[in-house]
Amino acid sequence: MLALSRKKNEALIINNNVEITVLEIKGEQVKLGISAPREVPVYRKEVYVQIQDANKESVNIDGMEALKNLLGQ
Repeated sequence: MLALSRKKNEALIINNNVEITVLEIKGEQVKLGISAPREVPVYRKEVYVQIQDANKESVNIDGMEALKNLLGQ
């Protein structure tokens, strides 16, 4: 992990097309602005984990049904 210090209105550039800017700092809370192409998904980590878990669960349920159907059970 790369750890960087940034002040308000300072930014980071990732892969030439994603810019992360520190918009505001209030106590222990930092507000970030993210500029990225529309095709680049940007999620809060907790939302991303929920999506991944739901996808895994769906594959497991659908996969078991498909396997049962394939086996004629």
